Amino acid sequence: MFLKRFFLAATLAGTALAQMNITQALSGQSDLSSLTAFIDQFPQLQAALGSAKNVTLLAPNNNALSKFVNNSAEIGLANDTKLLQATLMYHILNGTYMSSAITNTPSFIPTELTEEKYSNVTGGQVVEAVMHNNNVVFYSGLKENSTVTKPNITYDNGVIHIIDTVLVVPLNDSATATAANLTALAGAANMTDVESALEGMKDVTIFAPNNAAFKAIGSVLSNISIADLTKVLSYHIVQGAPVHYSNTLKNMTLKTVNGADLNITVSNGNVWVNSAKVVTPDVLVANGVVHVIDNVLNPNNMTASTNGPGVAFSGASTATDIPFTSGVPTPTTSNPAVESTGPTGSVTTGAASSTTKKAAAMPMNTGAIGVVALFGGAAAMINL
Repeated sequence: MFLKRFFLAATLAGTALAQMNITQALSGQSDLSSLTAFIDQFPQLQAALGSAKNVTLLAPNNNALSKFVNNSAEIGLANDTKLLQATLMYHILNGTYMSSAITNTPSFIPTELTEEKYSNVTGGQVVEAVMHNNNVVFYSGLKENSTVTKPNITYDNGVIHIIDTVLVVPLNDSATATAANLTALAGAANMTDVESALEGMKDVTIFAPNNAAFKAIGSVLSNISIADLTKVLSYHIVQGAPVHYSNTLKNMTLKTVNGADLNITVSNGNVWVNSAKVVTPDVLVANGVVHVIDNVLNPNNMTASTNGPGVAFSGASTATDIPFTSGVPTPTTSNPAVESTGPTGSVTTGAASSTTKKAAAMPMNTGAIGVVALFGGAAAMINL
């Protein structure tokens, strides 16, 4: 009889634990008191969060929210209710992901953020999840990273992971290019119809040449017509689902929006796009993803081999200044993370991975306004 009562009590205790709702789960964590108070300000979101099933909540701790609130005030976001709501929805992943499900290979998990202004991506805006030095790390807009400080808090409809930094909602393409010190690309797109066309596209994969790539073919670009510049830029854009995040890049051919093909090659852990190497993968944008490359692609030379910058434009010579940057806001400091390697120091794809790049011991923890430090200063001027 004693054993029967013991097992009955244990069963009831387990049932009570399984029926813990999201409010109870959050209130049971002292370092989530600020998040609980924040959610209480939005009854509709509170109700949506309470009714959502099979989800993972990335819950910023008190310190993370304190940094976010202070920095939001600095850049004028404090009164932007829609962006604040979008930010909260961006912290809700579709599906229950225990920390053990995150591996060294990046995965790109859809979230509940589906508002078109912030997420013109089929299935919802994504976050990148990866295991780094035995820590679960989530990357959001502008390569912001958030590390899990306490994983696997289960409740009846899913699981909660406490994180140390608020996720950054991905910006639009032009704002990202400016913030990421891709100012030559931003200026060139602004000179053509490419910028406005891009903002209306859904599910894009952009291979974005860095400033050094544009400078390397400055002689070709000095007298290029708008029509030819448009053709060159549109050769760097692939549109249509699925978005090609790094974990899906393999030996393949992709059709660009100008109708020509791109040849993707994975060799020794490096991803090549025709003759250009991907130097920073997976910069999330509102309508897809940007992969920074070290060479401007030439739609008239699709068979260019992987021999280094400039090979796609025969006879090109380097310019003195970076082309197309006149009038474009420039970051106050250079950003090696964009121009040479990514914050994790490696490119990992579905086919291969490379750890030969300069890798930091841990991802850079930038904080909400810290994108200025990561990408160079222009982020504070972005109109979200």
